[in-house]
Amino acid sequence: MVKVLFVNACVRKNSRTKLLADYLIKKLNVQVEEINLGKDKPKAFDRKMLKKRDELIEKQKFDDEMFTYARKFAASDMIIVAAPFWDLSFPALLKIFVEHINVNGIVFKYTSSGIKTLCKASKLYYVTTMGGFNVTDYAIGQIKALCRTFYGIDDVKLIQAEGLDVVGNDVEAILNKAKEEIDQLVG
Repeated sequence: MVKVLFVNACVRKNSRTKLLADYLIKKLNVQVEEINLGKDKPKAFDRKMLKKRDELIEKQKFDDEMFTYARKFAASDMIIVAAPFWDLSFPALLKIFVEHINVNGIVFKYTSSGIKTLCKASKLYYVTTMGGFNVTDYAIGQIKALCRTFYGIDDVKLIQAEGLDVVGNDVEAILNKAKEEIDQLVG
């Protein structure tokens, strides 16, 4: 059975991003383990947490609760991330999640020849919606760079719906177009 991790960074009720992510999950016909960042509210690292993390990594005590996200991420065969496009990027909760999963010894390791990934996943779907238009690639660019460099995931698929808050745009038509793109991606 394929192990699929769904990282849900959609905090709004009736999120359009979550609607598309749910559609993708249904089309993939997979069971997912969901990490709901809006409910979990992972804590941003402070000096005390960083010290604890560094000590645990040094002792290779990777079974600590602090590394739960990293262990789940590394053990998954496929990742689905749903994150609305906010202020030219993704929600801060997703950045905090990334800080929690980037653990040397669980998700990747440093070697004399460079970074070696320890992740099982071969594919990541990144689902996003935006009120305006994606004039930068900050969010997806950062995700792709992390996937390629640290996670060993070369197959990153972007699913996006743009212009949802532009007066006069047909929101339903835009979302349906994104669903059609999902249909084509998944087959």
